[in-house]
Amino acid sequence: MRWLPDMRLVLASNNAKKLTELGALFAPLGLTLVAQSTLGIGEADEPHATFLENALAKARHAAERADGAAIADDSGLCVDAFGGAPGVQSAVFAPLSGALLDDREQQRRVQDDANNRLLLERLDGVPDRRAHYVSTLVALRSVDDPEPLVATGRWYGEILGAPQGSGGFGYDPLMHIPALGRTVATLSAGVKNQHSHRAIAARGMLVLMRKVWHLG
Repeated sequence: MRWLPDMRLVLASNNAKKLTELGALFAPLGLTLVAQSTLGIGEADEPHATFLENALAKARHAAERADGAAIADDSGLCVDAFGGAPGVQSAVFAPLSGALLDDREQQRRVQDDANNRLLLERLDGVPDRRAHYVSTLVALRSVDDPEPLVATGRWYGEILGAPQGSGGFGYDPLMHIPALGRTVATLSAGVKNQHSHRAIAARGMLVLMRKVWHLG
């Protein structure tokens, strides 16, 4: 199947910052990346234990409801001392009490702050601070595509004892990248999009889309 350069690709996420990051990363293909929320598509269940299974479930959910091509990212933080946890539970690592906020982005910030506090508590006194971000991307031409495209990226670093920086989201204020000498939260969007786990996965996905889907 060969598509026109202005093909719409539905992102199976309602995370505005993730949409911005991936939109920039996929710009070379000329794809129109749209968030599923703009099409009235709700978020899929993510019951699985692996990034791959959850990404595939989210991509199928979006592709079926959009009746077209979709891409999903399942990503998270894997801490060596925790045997890879919080992993697929990274976004909801810390339990929250009380009613959900109406503003989704504000709710994400509240959850992020709680997640970071819990991570620091669990790592208190733990000498091994090594960790890495994982991003698994799955792209489908349709819900019944027999050949999902899969690309995974990993970004290695270490967890600091206190947050540094206010950029990014998630665990970025705690994730220090030794190769760059800075936390992810202090990086510009341009630098992050060159080095991040999502950037590594996206570059792999671009290669696959060009080769298998004949795009670009």
